[in-house]
Amino acid sequence: MKRNTSFLALLALAAGAAPAFAGQFEFLAAPQTDLNRIYRIDRVTGEVGACQYGQKEGTFGVTLCFPAGDGAGKQEPSEYGLVASRHEREGGVFRVDTRTGAMSVCYVYDERVVCTPPEKGAVADAGAGARASDTTGAVRKP
Repeated sequence: MKRNTSFLALLALAAGAAPAFAGQFEFLAAPQTDLNRIYRIDRVTGEVGACQYGQKEGTFGVTLCFPAGDGAGKQEPSEYGLVASRHEREGGVFRVDTRTGAMSVCYVYDERVVCTPPEKGAVADAGAGARASDTTGAVRKP
């Protein structure tokens, strides 16, 4: 039986059937407590979209989706994810590049998802400044 299964797997590969790419997307709810919006990110390209529930007369409701707009489209291939702040009135989320540490803020604006330009910040500089100050906040001379 095992040989038969192996043979079928080889036959499928030879015929051009590739295994499905599982887990390419990540989903995250906006932290705003009175907003039913879910963000979606392509983990490889960083493209961000969003959907939410909407009401439409004569129906139970509809799914309203917002495509990628300015800054939310495909980025350089990397490893992307979504992070929500814990701010209960925040309708947007952060797009993070886990390889480079760059972050963008993404939100729905004018029927599209838009994201700010990716920023890494100056983590090393911030740490140096903290080491150069004493507990009173005064900056010491090196």
